[in-house]
Amino acid sequence: MFRSTRRADCIERTFMLDAIGIDSALHLDGAFFLLTVDSADAQRALEQLAQYELERQPFPPAPAPLPSFPHAWIGCAIYAAVLITIAWVVANGLWRLDAFRVGELDAERIQAGQWWRAWTALTLHLDGEHLSANLVAGIWFGYLASRQLGAGHAWFLTVTGAVGANLLESLLGPASHRAVGASTAVFTSLGILCAYVWRMRARWTQRWALQWAPLVGGLMLLAWTGSGGDDNSGQVDIVAHALGFVAGLLLGVMAAHPWAQRLLPRLPQWVTGLAALAQIVVAWGFALGS
Repeated sequence: MFRSTRRADCIERTFMLDAIGIDSALHLDGAFFLLTVDSADAQRALEQLAQYELERQPFPPAPAPLPSFPHAWIGCAIYAAVLITIAWVVANGLWRLDAFRVGELDAERIQAGQWWRAWTALTLHLDGEHLSANLVAGIWFGYLASRQLGAGHAWFLTVTGAVGANLLESLLGPASHRAVGASTAVFTSLGILCAYVWRMRARWTQRWALQWAPLVGGLMLLAWTGSGGDDNSGQVDIVAHALGFVAGLLLGVMAAHPWAQRLLPRLPQWVTGLAALAQIVVAWGFALGS
């Protein structure tokens, strides 16, 4: 059944077979120690020995941690500054009194060509609780995504994905749909983080549970946090949350693709970060000029 130049190897397997009720014997044949069993037990012994060898295989080493980018807090600070500044200006009447009317996500008006609302709506909030919830979640997910991709790349992808989700919901949904809030961007950032880590870690050999853990964790967070909040007149905009998360997943997978891994390091973080902020500024320029 088994042979080895080391007596201990045969004794180890003898103990295993004895434990499951298979009698075995140990013999020395020249340079080898031989493990034998009765012919009636041969098939069962072979199966058990094969299973034993599989169980003795060492687990693959844990994958090395992904490289992380410094200064992830910079993008989070700008995100917080933009939301708080716009909320303060609107609340104190320092802006046009119709800021919500010209900036909210209004599906009917977006379908009529007011595309900028997909951007401006991300920066408006109904009250302090609404703003605080999106600040906390956005800073947390944005920081983690920035550690993986860099602050500039992470926030550019977040804004782009959230706007895409807003446009998709407005163009395909009912014309009566209206909403404000950064929650779509929050879940876009979560989707980017989960998909990027999932695809990057897939390059290493690991157990399936570890490989799929980032996606499973992301879906759990989406279900837990995405079903609560106050995004639209007291109603939760679950569709926007889900679309934002899906948009983030797609962008995260793209960012982890080999061609993107060759391209992104060539783009300075400050350039993509400035591009993310410029999208908001330009959109508000169109909104206030309408």
